Amino acid sequence: MPRYLISFDDGSMDHIPDGDWPEVGEASHAVVRAAKAAGVWIFGCGLLRQQATIVGTDGASTLGPFPETKAVVGGFSIIEVASREEALVWAARIAESCRCAQEVREIMFDPES
Repeated sequence: MPRYLISFDDGSMDHIPDGDWPEVGEASHAVVRAAKAAGVWIFGCGLLRQQATIVGTDGASTLGPFPETKAVVGGFSIIEVASREEALVWAARIAESCRCAQEVREIMFDPES
């Protein structure tokens, strides 16, 4: 069955007033609970802002992301569903709960993962 990455950019939730965070948190957790109950949830989380380190092919590490980076991922969910249409339904539920648009991309199948 196909897996999908549902994600949003860092800063996409900056418009949410501080007082609304408990409500947003509960709404997003409710979607996660529903996805788990439906058996489609694989994994998901938010990412700390500007905490990335870039590791090159030679093993050298550099603090990042770099200023020229246009967008970095702020959070993501991975689900396993029968179709892209079903993934879009879950993305809409996540978008509503998180109050920000979501990007949906199919994950390439890898028999080793």
